[in-house]
Amino acid sequence: MANDSETGRPTVGVRVDGRTLREVYLAPFEAAVRAGVWAVEPARAADVAVVVGTTDEHESEGFDRSGLELPGGQDALVAAVAAANPRTVVVVNAGSPVLLPWRERVGAVLTCWFPGQEGGHALADVLLGRVEPGGRLPTTWPDAAADCPVYSTVPAGGRLEYAEGLHLGHRGWLRSGRVPAYWFGHGLGWGEWRYLALDADPAPGPDGSWAVRVGLRNDGVRRSRETVQLYLSRPSSAVERPVRRLAGFGRVEAGPGERVGVELRLPARAFEHWSVAERAWRTEPGAFTVLAGPHAGELPLTAVLRPGARARAAATPPPRR
Repeated sequence: MANDSETGRPTVGVRVDGRTLREVYLAPFEAAVRAGVWAVEPARAADVAVVVGTTDEHESEGFDRSGLELPGGQDALVAAVAAANPRTVVVVNAGSPVLLPWRERVGAVLTCWFPGQEGGHALADVLLGRVEPGGRLPTTWPDAAADCPVYSTVPAGGRLEYAEGLHLGHRGWLRSGRVPAYWFGHGLGWGEWRYLALDADPAPGPDGSWAVRVGLRNDGVRRSRETVQLYLSRPSSAVERPVRRLAGFGRVEAGPGERVGVELRLPARAFEHWSVAERAWRTEPGAFTVLAGPHAGELPLTAVLRPGARARAAATPPPRR
């Protein structure tokens, strides 16, 4: 027995004409997968081509991935199929972000997040138009690995330092100024949504929360749902803050050409920061900007809120990460 140099898995040490069994039987198949040649003609003859990428063999809670690329020759396979048929749908069966270098050359990308035993039936319903794909990304997906604000996560001396502090996820992307492939909160459905208006009450309610209303219209040809997202920003601040951060969200549904609205409430905590010196939650007086839109990178509507200064004492500081 010996270990395969690429996978580390045991291989039978039998040789045929000086070559291992893997070289004789698997290497030609793997080369064909990498080139995508076996899928080109069927894709060219099809009305729509569907490619399902990655597997749970390459991703798990029990071990780390070595990179963000799709494993094996899957990128080459997608590129070959898309070149033969631009009406290609790529189903990304992954639990975390991956690189999609061919994303502008395919008709659609559908992320299904390891759906489990009945995932095939659910996927068929989405692909056949019975159910609208309504999910939104809980992570930001990079265009290139080098763009990631946090890429090295290897402990040094048994210690992993969280140097990013408050600037996690989309907050780190916003601070870096780099543009990802897909922002946190991104997701498409059947609708084509136009954000029309944003207004807020002139003052917070008795509990310190602030009512914010967003109006939008579905300019698409089918009934659809949208996830309206609110972000808060305070560019001039005496304390460290993200460029902006998610502060609230809500769902709306509308038919073609229908205008709808949603009222969201920003709690008092959304405007507060923890004062280490005072061991209390504090609200910095002055203006906060609330932004509304479909994801962290597209927020066409803004309004200015001016919460009054208030404090809420805490018995203990928040737990450290």
